[in-house]
Amino acid sequence: QLQASGGGLVQAGGSLRVSCAASVSVYVMGWFRQAPGKEREFVAAINWSGRNPNYADSVKGRFTISRDNAKNTVYLQMNSLKPEDTAVYYCAATGSYGYTDPLKYGYWGQGTLVTVSS
Repeated sequence: QLQASGGGLVQAGGSLRVSCAASVSVYVMGWFRQAPGKEREFVAAINWSGRNPNYADSVKGRFTISRDNAKNTVYLQMNSLKPEDTAVYYCAATGSYGYTDPLKYGYWGQGTLVTVSS
């Protein structure tokens, strides 16, 4: 079970951190987002070691994914937020690293809404 939290309303240029706690340890944890009327898209993923996290081009340099294995928790620090970052953010888990296709992730959290105002 994955439990996401930390969404909210922020002004453009601001920062926000979302978290996702897993009930068990998982090898790869990732974040996806889905804006109204759009498909769910990959944001970032991180494996157990935390080395070489993977990011979507649209968030590189602005978002940072990290994890605390002792707490089975993954974080997504979002800086320099833009209105186009507005979406429901979902955490997900899978057993293999390198996937950006949401179909490759078998476990999903309930989502947390991030709204960036202009």
